[in-house]
Amino acid sequence: FGWHSSALAPPSVLLSRLSVPAMAEPALKKAKTERVFLFSSESVNEGHPDKVCDQVSDAVLDTCLTEDPKSKVACETATKDNMVMVAGEITTQAKIDYEKVVRGVVEKIGFDSYEDDLSSVDSKGLCDESCEVLVRINKQSPDIAGGVHVGKSDMDVGAGDQGIMFGYASDETEDCMPLTHSMATRLGKKLTDVRKSGLL
Repeated sequence: FGWHSSALAPPSVLLSRLSVPAMAEPALKKAKTERVFLFSSESVNEGHPDKVCDQVSDAVLDTCLTEDPKSKVACETATKDNMVMVAGEITTQAKIDYEKVVRGVVEKIGFDSYEDDLSSVDSKGLCDESCEVLVRINKQSPDIAGGVHVGKSDMDVGAGDQGIMFGYASDETEDCMPLTHSMATRLGKKLTDVRKSGLL
């Protein structure tokens, strides 16, 4: 969901040819039956709605932890049509101006114009000054607090959300990431740099 501004969020997609040998065959036959497929990687830049939301949630977390390192933060962000909403459960001693945090992130990315007209070439889909900022944040639920950290030792704390990630290391690049991923990410970063410097 969300808006998309091609000027701010051009995706970078690269393809790489990978050879995959067929399994359990003699070497000579294997060389003749080698299969080839394309492996692609995509990288979206900071203006993509998903990235905007990530950066807003990260900024809320950073602001809470800067003032109160013991903050408990579960913050989600959504954006659509010149609106940004932060919601979740946060328990902190920090005094946070959530609207200021949101507008600061939007401004830093470069969103500074919105017109309610899909044919507009001037609208970027979001404006740091005029966007609607909705805040729906409550304190952490006692049930979650009890299951995660209250009455637990430092070595026994949990997390409100559990996730499983998987991946692999590659010898294609120095950073052990697949070549197409590294190239797409670097191209995306370059696009952001030249946009912000005024070269593009």
